[in-house]
Amino acid sequence: MSRIWRAAATLAAPLLRWNLQRRVRRGKEEAGRLPEREGFGAARPEGRLLWLHAASVGETLAILPLLDALVARDPALNLLVTTGTLTSAQLLPQRLSPELAARVIHRYVPLDVPAWIDRFLEGWRPDAVCLVESELWPNLLGACAARGIPMALLNARISAQSFRRWRNFGPRLIRQLLGRFAMIVPRSAEDAARLMALGAPRLAPVGDLKLAAAPLPADPAKLAELRAAIGRRPVLFAASTHPGEDAIILAAARQLAPRFPQLLTIIAPRHPDRGAEIAAMAQAPRRGEGALPGPGAAYIADTIGELGLFYRLASMAVIGGSLVRHGGQNPLEAARLGCPVILGPNMQNFTDTTAALLATGGALQLPDAAALAGAVSDMLSHPERAAGLVAGASRVVSAATDLPGRMAVALLGLLSGRTAG
Repeated sequence: MSRIWRAAATLAAPLLRWNLQRRVRRGKEEAGRLPEREGFGAARPEGRLLWLHAASVGETLAILPLLDALVARDPALNLLVTTGTLTSAQLLPQRLSPELAARVIHRYVPLDVPAWIDRFLEGWRPDAVCLVESELWPNLLGACAARGIPMALLNARISAQSFRRWRNFGPRLIRQLLGRFAMIVPRSAEDAARLMALGAPRLAPVGDLKLAAAPLPADPAKLAELRAAIGRRPVLFAASTHPGEDAIILAAARQLAPRFPQLLTIIAPRHPDRGAEIAAMAQAPRRGEGALPGPGAAYIADTIGELGLFYRLASMAVIGGSLVRHGGQNPLEAARLGCPVILGPNMQNFTDTTAALLATGGALQLPDAAALAGAVSDMLSHPERAAGLVAGASRVVSAATDLPGRMAVALLGLLSGRTAG
């Protein structure tokens, strides 16, 4: 299977180049940085280098406390962070402190073509590799193993669908891939059970970095400006919505309007390039065009890296991806900022987190999308219920404060073993 994958990826290289150009035209890649996708652009600094790969926005945000913990314990350590999406690449520098920015280098991850991976590794020569969640690329893992580079998999996640696919079609390959890691930290007990069933030989205790993330930041001047524009209006915030959800949110807002005529509905699409479409649907101003909330009933927050502003302004937040069959976005970002959380029925991406929030009374989960208007009405009419959600959620988000430090110590141990060897 490894040889077949290697040959197929090599033959697919021209098609992958074409697709990258296509993604540039769709605004999903940076034209000037496409060579990084083929492993070009190495600029290795002197000293030890730890490579961390976080595929998208959620994984990038999750590793920020880990980056801080690593540099706090080894100020001379260099960190190469790769991501796979334009949004995560734009967000990362916004989230780094000046001290951390001096130690972090960003590149786009090369695609899993053998020659491109080899070029990347020969240029950067990382002393250890840390992958986040489910980035199990056979050529990348094989090339690292051939070079004797120790590897860790943090927040290791195997969905039910991926588990069935690996078990039915690639049991030997997944066993081989998992066996290449010196350390695997499952995200949840459910993920640990699936990893063990697939043949993972070494599992560390469960630990979810997303539980330990710092609160999302907010620019004070922008926050004050938005507060002044909104005034005392109650705010229903739909965070990181996916196609199909915006219409559900707006329909609920129309149902609520006779009873709560001052209600402002703010929609932040998961992908800001949908902002114009949603604004037309809602007949609302867009933050992406520089507008502030007006007297109308809706506002579109189609920018990157500003969720922290709107969670601070919201009376409650509906977590995107949960009203449609996407599986939900991270509800802890709202919970850390004291924003009451409403979940749709589809939270498969955060099963354990959702269970923990529900067990402490830290979130309200709807049986279906049709129940949204009633739930919002109930919380606006009974503020004590919203306060109860905030109190329950605070018990969940404070439970993993020492996790980044423990993971940092383990990763530095891998680096030391590499140096000693």
